[in-house]
Amino acid sequence: MAKAAVRTSARLKIGGKDQAHHWWWFALLGIVLIAGGTFMLGNLAAATVVSTIFIGATFLVLGAFQIVKAFSTKEWSGTLLSAALGVLYALAGFVLWADPLKGAVTLTFLIAAMLVASGAVRLWLAYQHWHTMGGLLTLSGIIAILAGIVIFAGWPGSGVWVLGLFLAIDVLFQGFAWLMFGFALRPR
Repeated sequence: MAKAAVRTSARLKIGGKDQAHHWWWFALLGIVLIAGGTFMLGNLAAATVVSTIFIGATFLVLGAFQIVKAFSTKEWSGTLLSAALGVLYALAGFVLWADPLKGAVTLTFLIAAMLVASGAVRLWLAYQHWHTMGGLLTLSGIIAILAGIVIFAGWPGSGVWVLGLFLAIDVLFQGFAWLMFGFALRPR
């Protein structure tokens, strides 16, 4: 009796309905994402271009919303700052859309710089808090710095594949997560 109560309380309910009988939809989504991630791993340059175009579109939309928001600001200085930020977002979006490969190379440089900087911060935090999570932070920092150095060492050529690799890995992990989620919902 206790096992049945635990089993039913662990089920996913959406809109008050038990989703266990739809477990295969979640598993199918996982399989499709795994297939897509695998395809992207075989076509890193294409995945990089697609991700750069998507990032450019995101910047364009963000810029448009920021410009619209600028005119709802009550103070003149806030209006100018918001409008300028919106224009910068929109310009970044246009630049990424105009030449996705050059945009990918630039984004890859920024990612490598952020990896090195975040790795250095993690090493500093590991030193400051060694007694709690120092070892894990040290390992994480070293991996981030090494990843940044590897990307810098191959730059600008790495700009053709890095974003695609990150996207493919993310899609693969999402696929495996949905697949496991679907199997966890499956009635016993």
